[in-house]
Amino acid sequence: MKEIESIKESGGFLNRYTHESSSCQCEMTFSVYLPPQADKGKVPTLYWLSGLTCSDDNARTKAGAQRYAAEYGIAVVFPDTSPRGDEVSDEPERYDLGQGAGFYVNATQSPWSKNYQMYDYVINELPALVEANLPLLPDVKSVSGHSMGGHGALICGLKNPGAFRSVSAFSPITNPVNGGWGQGCFGLYLGEDKSAWEEYDATCLVKAGAKVSDILIDQGDADEFLHEGQLLPENFEAACTEQGQSCTIRMQPGYDHSYHFIASFLGEHFAFHAGYLKG
Repeated sequence: MKEIESIKESGGFLNRYTHESSSCQCEMTFSVYLPPQADKGKVPTLYWLSGLTCSDDNARTKAGAQRYAAEYGIAVVFPDTSPRGDEVSDEPERYDLGQGAGFYVNATQSPWSKNYQMYDYVINELPALVEANLPLLPDVKSVSGHSMGGHGALICGLKNPGAFRSVSAFSPITNPVNGGWGQGCFGLYLGEDKSAWEEYDATCLVKAGAKVSDILIDQGDADEFLHEGQLLPENFEAACTEQGQSCTIRMQPGYDHSYHFIASFLGEHFAFHAGYLKG
């Protein structure tokens, strides 16, 4: 784990690191914001999973998370969205497959399976790495994300009961087996057996009985991808109601899919997570 950048912000430090990933078989980059409270002791952690085409850099420069992290005394870990590098498989003509589009799954199909193990990376390798090297409370963590990263946050929480104190998302892809983005890449990453797809679909996981303590979702009603049928929050809400999963989905009038939307409500998500991380 090599520090390549450190910037003071809101009393703490926004640091960037690289390391050789055993999960993804390549060099990975990630960022961590350490709030000022980390100078005096270990702090809880929020993992932020970003969306299609993003890297660790998008959220740390656009969301405004650091000011809220400093207020609540919560570290924020910003992973990349996929493995990267000249030797890593890619589809440059597609933004929804390959580098920048790992979908937080463990790919099983060649050539993707060699590097695209983002689920293991986010769930196991990265938390172990940062908790061993930074002042982070072990296993006191929550998860949030946007779009593809919202999908990642939901499945990481639902597939690992108790691992995350709370789960939230902005404009998440909630039912990828029935959406164009999921259908366009899951077959290539995971094969033709659709039961394997359902293992990485939040709606299917809830229907199968998976549960977490609580979920908060914000969705803009002017989101173009909502109207294209890519996100399908209505399917997820119906599954939660049917199975008794606690979930609040707030439809926000006039907001789109961008970081302008995220920045408008991120403070409320930090307050939501702080109630679980510091309660």
